[in-house]
Amino acid sequence: MSARQVISLGCRLNHAESERIAALVDGERDLVVVNSCSVTREAVRHTRQAIRRARKANPDARLLVTGCAAETEREALSAMEEVDGLVGNGAKLDARSWNLPEPQVPLRQAGTRAFIGVQNGCDHSCTFCSIPKGRGASRSDPVSTVLQAVEARLAEDVKEIVLTGVDLTSWGHDLPGEPRLGTLVGAILDRFPQLPRLRLSSVDGIEIDDRLFELIASEQRLMPHLHLSLQHGSDLMLKRMKRRHSRSQALSLVAQLKQRRPDLAIGADLIAGFPTEDASHHADNLSIIAECQIVHGHIFPYSPREGTPAARMPQLDRQTIKARAAELRSAVRRTRDAWLESLIGHEYEVLAEKDGSGYTPHFARVALPEGTAPGAIVTIRPTRIIEGMLA
Repeated sequence: MSARQVISLGCRLNHAESERIAALVDGERDLVVVNSCSVTREAVRHTRQAIRRARKANPDARLLVTGCAAETEREALSAMEEVDGLVGNGAKLDARSWNLPEPQVPLRQAGTRAFIGVQNGCDHSCTFCSIPKGRGASRSDPVSTVLQAVEARLAEDVKEIVLTGVDLTSWGHDLPGEPRLGTLVGAILDRFPQLPRLRLSSVDGIEIDDRLFELIASEQRLMPHLHLSLQHGSDLMLKRMKRRHSRSQALSLVAQLKQRRPDLAIGADLIAGFPTEDASHHADNLSIIAECQIVHGHIFPYSPREGTPAARMPQLDRQTIKARAAELRSAVRRTRDAWLESLIGHEYEVLAEKDGSGYTPHFARVALPEGTAPGAIVTIRPTRIIEGMLA
């Protein structure tokens, strides 16, 4: 059997759910689970590759596929001879879906940081995205449920909690009173003063409420690392994507937050080669990287998803898309390199991971002294950069 009983692909929410699935199926030696992703055609290709590799490594195991691709690519994955069955995205955290008894003890997750999914699904209709088909409507975990999950992880001596969701900043819209994400973040920080580090996964800047803004700007235990679901730097492309923010709104949000908290590190998702994108739109996409000082960039070459409005728009050729994605990555690399240089010589509290590295509060990766215990928070003053990592 492969040591990896659950193979996780895609977003942080998927990885958080994979840890819970791993706890559910722990001890089932003849079961392998592929928790899939379908956000792009490339992600689907990686899912199929992972299935084939898992079957080759585990020829006699029961191989089940869950995740978004199990919903959006159901027919194609069911036809793969390597696959024994599919488990729907909405059922994958139910022990009965894996033909297992309900767990009698709290589920433990392994790791130095704990990813806690607090929201799932999406009510928006971005023209490029198939996630609503794979994840369903937006739904939020109540505050009490989240607090219980945080308490359980702190009891395991976890030093950092990461809140995740498909559309994290829509948390609360479906709950009584329609609370906002700032309410939840504030409740966690108030309830657990012993929690050293709280981090957010990707957020939609247009949905940052006043309390959340204030916490990001001033609360030291909320890590100075904001990853925006930006998608593009051109207003026309944003409109055709059916995004709800403009370029100027994104720039204003970053400027206001960095004025209050200058060490805030900005990350962003950006799509290269969206249908109808011309050279001027691409230039806007490039320029927003420097204007927002994006140092954690996730660049996605556009790929059409069947059934989405963008797939019916005039498409760019793959070579142009690939070249523009490379330009965006180079622009992020330049911004990131300058940022890393600015961190040299200063002291940072670094959370140690299992691989001998760790992360500063603003998510810069740091090489740690040999023997540093995973999960420890150590003070490091980096003196150089080695292959994109502080040391």
